[in-house]
Amino acid sequence: MVSPSARDLIGYGANPPDPAWPNGARLALNFVINYEEGSEYSIADNDGRSDSALTEVGGYDPGVKGRDLAAESMFEYGSRVGFWRILRVFQERNLPLTVFGCALALERHPPAAAAIKQANYDVCCHGWRWENHYDLDIGEEREHIRRAITSLEKTVGERPYGWYCRYGPSVNTRQLLIEEGNFLYDSDAYNDDLPYWVQIDERRHLVVPYTLSNNDAKFALGSFSTSREFADYLQDCFDVLYREGKTHPKMMSVGLHLRVIGHPARIPGLERFLDYVMNHTDVWVCRRLDIAKHWIATHPCNKD
Repeated sequence: MVSPSARDLIGYGANPPDPAWPNGARLALNFVINYEEGSEYSIADNDGRSDSALTEVGGYDPGVKGRDLAAESMFEYGSRVGFWRILRVFQERNLPLTVFGCALALERHPPAAAAIKQANYDVCCHGWRWENHYDLDIGEEREHIRRAITSLEKTVGERPYGWYCRYGPSVNTRQLLIEEGNFLYDSDAYNDDLPYWVQIDERRHLVVPYTLSNNDAKFALGSFSTSREFADYLQDCFDVLYREGKTHPKMMSVGLHLRVIGHPARIPGLERFLDYVMNHTDVWVCRRLDIAKHWIATHPCNKD
C-alpha cells in the first residue's frame, strides 16, 4: 500500500520516457485559464471574509471590515472583461485552451459557460468553489467533489475528467478522485515536465503536472511588472524545452487568470508569446485532456 502523501524525489531521473507526441512534436504545450471569479471567499457567501488573492493588491490586507467591495470588483473584472479578451486572443489564432473551472463560478456566468462549451475547450475541475481543500474534512471534500461534477455537467454539458485544487490538495483528495471512479487524471503536482503514474492502494492514477512557474500569478506577486517580462520568461522556457525536445520531448503548461492577464497592459505579453510559438514547427498545442488521453494510450499504466 502506498500512502497518498508518499513522496517520490527521483521520478524519471536521467532517462525520461519518450512521450511520442502526435506527429513527432518536440513539445506538447497547454494553455490553462483559471476560471475562479464568483466562487472565491466572500461575505456574500457567508465565508466571513472577502478574498483578494491574485488581484491588484496582491497579498496586501487593507483591513476592510465586512465586504471588501474593491476586491470583489477586481475579481469581477476577470469575468466581465478579462475572459472575453483572452477568448478573442485564442480564437483569432485558432488555438485550443483548457479551463480550470470552479463549478460555482461557471454556474454564475452562463454566457461564459456557453462560450466554453461552444469552443470545445476541456474543463478540468478547479473545485466546487475556489477554496482550500486541505481545510475540508474528508466528508466535506467528498461532497464538494460530487457537487462540482453535477454542476459542470449542467453548465458545460460534460462531466470533468481532470481535477486541480486551489494551491494544493488535501491528503485525501487523490484517494477521493479514485474513489469517484471517472477521473482520468489530476494536476495537483508541480514536480515534472511529463505526466506520470502513481500507485494509490490497488489503483494506478495519472498525474499531469501543472506549473506555478509559467504563470501570470507572478504579476500579482510582484515578479513580473510588464507584459514583455512575462513574454520573455515564457519564451525562455519554451526555447529550452524545444531545444531539449529534439532528443527528449516534454510538456509545457502556461497558467492564466482572467483578472490578471486579462488586463490590456498585460495581454500583449500573451499575444507575443502565442505568435512566437506559432512561428515554430513540431509543437503540439493541445488541451490538457488530450495530453492525458495520449499518455494513457501511449504509456498505459501497466507498462510504466
